Amino acid sequence: MKIWVSPLSQVHDVAARERPARLVSLLSPGDIFPQVEGIDEARAHRVAAHDVREETPGLTAPDGEHVDGLISFLEAWSPEETLVVHCWAGVSRSTATAFIAACLHNPQADEADIARAIRAASPTAWPNTRIVAFADEALQRKGRMRAAIAAIGAPAPTIEADPFSIPSKFGE
Repeated sequence: MKIWVSPLSQVHDVAARERPARLVSLLSPGDIFPQVEGIDEARAHRVAAHDVREETPGLTAPDGEHVDGLISFLEAWSPEETLVVHCWAGVSRSTATAFIAACLHNPQADEADIARAIRAASPTAWPNTRIVAFADEALQRKGRMRAAIAAIGAPAPTIEADPFSIPSKFGE
């Protein structure tokens, strides 16, 4: 199946069309997380952290606990099912999460291949390097996830990304 990435403004349309088995929402603390039709609480995961790449006074930076919770939720997802991931713009937190999901369920795959698939699917993707760094450590990828994201380079400028998908399986 596929991993879909969407901005908040289009997540209801993407979910209605793709009928995901699970949904991950990454928004800032204080934002209202959407209730997506067809997704009950057990199949939804929410991360309340700002889209920052380093500790910033007054903001909640993504941390190891956020990423550990995300990985635990993604471990229960089967790549045979559709996953929808969204953040505010569909650019940073959600693309990092899609990358993590693909790496988690494809341990034999080259991280660079997965990162290039994200770039090919979305010229505006800019995976949050802080989230990726915590996942790289948790998944024991020895810096390969961080290096793969760095290698895809800077994104095309945007305010909000178009929804896109990547495969849930790589290297088979």
